[in-house]
Amino acid sequence: MLDWLDPNMIESLNLRLLGQLVLATLLGGLVGLEREFSGKPAGLRTNILICVGATLLMDVSLAVAGSGIGGGPADPGRIAAQVVSGIGFIGAGTILVARGEVTGLTSAATIWVVAAIGLAIGSHAYVEAVGTTLLVVTTLLLLGWVEDFVFARRRVILVELITDPDADVLDKVVKLIRGHRVKTRPAEVEKKGDFYRVLYQLVGARERRDAALHDLAGVSGVKKITLL
Repeated sequence: MLDWLDPNMIESLNLRLLGQLVLATLLGGLVGLEREFSGKPAGLRTNILICVGATLLMDVSLAVAGSGIGGGPADPGRIAAQVVSGIGFIGAGTILVARGEVTGLTSAATIWVVAAIGLAIGSHAYVEAVGTTLLVVTTLLLLGWVEDFVFARRRVILVELITDPDADVLDKVVKLIRGHRVKTRPAEVEKKGDFYRVLYQLVGARERRDAALHDLAGVSGVKKITLL
């Protein structure tokens, strides 16, 4: 298709690298779209930039190694290795820890894989890059549904209760929750003036948890219920 072009012109334009960057934009964007639709912090633009940057750095790494700069053999993996290390700092920025619960691990892992896809494109492993992208998107979509409909039913939730400073009230709360076949245990009990502040961990099917929380609102001595 490009036979009419002068080979020297093709080389000067470096159309191969341009094609790699376009492919990186498409594959990174495909993963980024899923993250964007899921409302995650590392969305479309972030994944595109990471994939394009990793592709370019891998290409530069191969070019430097092949040019013989420094008068001796060079390792083409040196720059690429720094990409793997550096992407960890970006991934760490998506991980949050609040009240003992860790969130953002999937987003961090996605960023790491997208960087690997970019490195694969930069090293001319196009089939591997496309295949990995399809596997990543499939995993995020299908297993996300599995988590929502199966594993979420056993998810641990944290509930904060403000009650009268009476141990009998706490006993009533525990008995009511367990009466709905929901496992519970106080995670933290704190007395503040004329009331108790108690954190409970609830483990059970979502429908049972919701029913227990609904009934808790009617327990005498329970002043406030907050789902954390």
